Amino acid sequence: MKTLLLTLLLLASAASAQTPLSDGKTFTGWEGDTTTQWRIEDGAFTSGSLEKKQIRNDYLTTTKEFGDFELTLKWKLEGTEGFVNGGVHFRSKRVPKGTEVSGFQADLGAGYDGALYDHIRRRKVIQRPTKEVLEKARKPVGEWNDYRIRAEGSRIQIWLNGVQTVDYTETDPTVETTGIIAVQIHGNSTAIVRYKDIAITELPAGKGK
Repeated sequence: MKTLLLTLLLLASAASAQTPLSDGKTFTGWEGDTTTQWRIEDGAFTSGSLEKKQIRNDYLTTTKEFGDFELTLKWKLEGTEGFVNGGVHFRSKRVPKGTEVSGFQADLGAGYDGALYDHIRRRKVIQRPTKEVLEKARKPVGEWNDYRIRAEGSRIQIWLNGVQTVDYTETDPTVETTGIIAVQIHGNSTAIVRYKDIAITELPAGKGK
């Protein structure tokens, strides 16, 4: 009984430590082109169109930086042509005098679901799930997907719909361990991407590998 009670208390404590990053109604705590590019529909940050081509990458970013954390959110991607893709950036930075965001990305769409990509900085896929793992994790097109992203010290883990797709340890000591969080719509596509229920649990620094 004591063990069960302790477990319930720990779960309640973890849940209470989780902080919503979006209220589903406003862009409070976020910045980006909220006039022509990003909008809120049914509680979700939404960008793109199925009638008009998205010319370039665009981002909605947090105004606050984060270090070690566990992030959860839901995403949905629809598209008809081009590079139908989006992503959740973290430990990232806005590129000075540009429109891009540089840093880690939990990729999604265009065959990159569940992958860890290093955007702009190294321009390469760091780690991606096997075909077998991805088959377990994927949901049918048009359904909401769940991302859980944990960045703790040098270790980065990603779960797609409850299935772990990435477990990566960074070995380059110059790589940033803090930064903004951003959601992306990729250019060169006719697509709509949505992100909602974004929440974060900040972790004590220095506990990762």
